[in-house]
Amino acid sequence: MKQKKQPVLDGSDEKIVELFTELGMPKNLAKTLLYISQVEECKSADVERGANLRQPEVSIAMQELRRRGWATKRDVKKKGKGRPVHVYRLTTPLSEIIKQLEEEKMKEVNAIKENLEQLKQLIQKYDRSR
Repeated sequence: MKQKKQPVLDGSDEKIVELFTELGMPKNLAKTLLYISQVEECKSADVERGANLRQPEVSIAMQELRRRGWATKRDVKKKGKGRPVHVYRLTTPLSEIIKQLEEEKMKEVNAIKENLEQLKQLIQKYDRSR
């Protein structure tokens, strides 16, 4: 991640995003996760600029990160009137997130293996009849 006035995902981060997406994670979620993992806390506008995403993409990604328990949101009141600003923080280290993803993917692999074995057993009668 390049450090300017505000952190920005760069080319070296793209390989990580690519690997997350190859594992089935939506690209916007991967970019958001990677961005917030490299800052103490941030506003969604920071993620929009730093990860080159649109506001709805960041909002959806943040909802998923919070749903999985990987991030938290707190509201900061602005001076005067208006809506509070949402500030996000990653609560689970990337190493733990990767461990959780690995467990999910291994369950999927095992389910696929079981289905293939069951298919092999079920189609045996079709192979013998010819």
